[in-house]
Amino acid sequence: MNFSRRSLLTLSLVLIFLPNLADAQITLPAIFSDGMVLQRDIPVRIWGKTKPITFVDLTLGDKSYRVQSDVDGDWTVLTQPMPASKSPITMTIKSNDETIQRTDILVGEVWVCSGQSNMKWMVRNAVDGDLATLSSHNDMIRLITVPNRASQQTEFDFEGRWEHAGPGSVPDFSAVGYFFGKKLYETIDVPIGLINNAWGGSAAEAWVTIDELASNPQTAPLLPDWEERVSKSQAQLEKLNSEPNSDAKKKEIANIEKVLQGQQRPANLYNGCLHPIIGYSMRGVIWYQGEANAGRAEQYRTLFPMLITQWRNLWGQGDFPFYWVQLADFRDEVDQPAPSDWAELRQAQTLSQQLPNTGQAVIIDLGTGSDIHPRNKEDVASRLLRLALKNDYGIDIQAKSPEFSSAEVKGNKILITFNHVAAGLKTLDSKELIGFTIAGED
Repeated sequence: MNFSRRSLLTLSLVLIFLPNLADAQITLPAIFSDGMVLQRDIPVRIWGKTKPITFVDLTLGDKSYRVQSDVDGDWTVLTQPMPASKSPITMTIKSNDETIQRTDILVGEVWVCSGQSNMKWMVRNAVDGDLATLSSHNDMIRLITVPNRASQQTEFDFEGRWEHAGPGSVPDFSAVGYFFGKKLYETIDVPIGLINNAWGGSAAEAWVTIDELASNPQTAPLLPDWEERVSKSQAQLEKLNSEPNSDAKKKEIANIEKVLQGQQRPANLYNGCLHPIIGYSMRGVIWYQGEANAGRAEQYRTLFPMLITQWRNLWGQGDFPFYWVQLADFRDEVDQPAPSDWAELRQAQTLSQQLPNTGQAVIIDLGTGSDIHPRNKEDVASRLLRLALKNDYGIDIQAKSPEFSSAEVKGNKILITFNHVAAGLKTLDSKELIGFTIAGED
């Protein structure tokens, strides 16, 4: 086949401009897929990309909005508040002679479910998970899972989509998240959207930005330690890449990459998992994490409130509800008083309630000394839900778990007072009270 110079020039120009044509397409993050649930009663933030300095026309239900993209092609629409609705609506977006649609959209209550393995723990592995799955079909509950992805650069999007609750989606979803959402729907009767964004074994510092960690003397020491660790890992990779291939080499490279791209490295999960959904309008967060930080409980007193505060600042929704699960019982009992990093971590979690609009679900009675993953996730979810129902939905219900209030010496006895004991206190596995330790000032 013969081509003239003009034909070759034309073909070259087409090839040059093809990437630009692709860049001009309207792009919406996966969090805005068909079947999504939008938060009721507050302005809803919707964002995407298109050609730079271009008008974007968005229609959501019976409301229309027009904005202009910036020099990078980014655009954001802030809608008017909408009441809850079980009737699906459609979102249409037009820009640059292109049109995209998202359908089957509900308006209701959206909650983010985050943390480490006990939040990630799937319905199929929970107590009676098979029964929960069989009865899970509900088009008014929608689920989306953010895949585990670590990065030192902020990510725009992820691979995922909203799904209706049912036997095809529920078994692999967060058990705590699903049971929380199911009972919430049964109580308030509005559509529920649940965002599962958890990674097993993740450290709290992985969910926070580098700048935030560097700004506090309690958390700043984490960074030089990691910088040294990363530098050594990268040097090892360079050395290994110059060596002949072998199974041992592949295994060593995999172990190094697990460090660099894992769930412990500061900011890795903030960038890779959290950033793509920051700003998605929602009611609040339920959180189950702390096991990975138990060896640094003193630091967690600073780190955990830092995480909550930064998430709130970045979301731009004020002090939205943030409820967490206190660490369960785990490890063997001891005959004599001894230091306990898990007990200290629980105390750090308790102290974090000093932040407004927070609360913790105590599950010391639901754990087991031999399993770091208690299988009874339904009761965990119920205790979180009590906090939300009382604080956010105006339902008069006993919400807080029992908490120590004071201790008073009376002769040869000590009178211990607890708050929030409307349901009473009882021992779990012994009629006699055992296991209390009294510490003096020394």
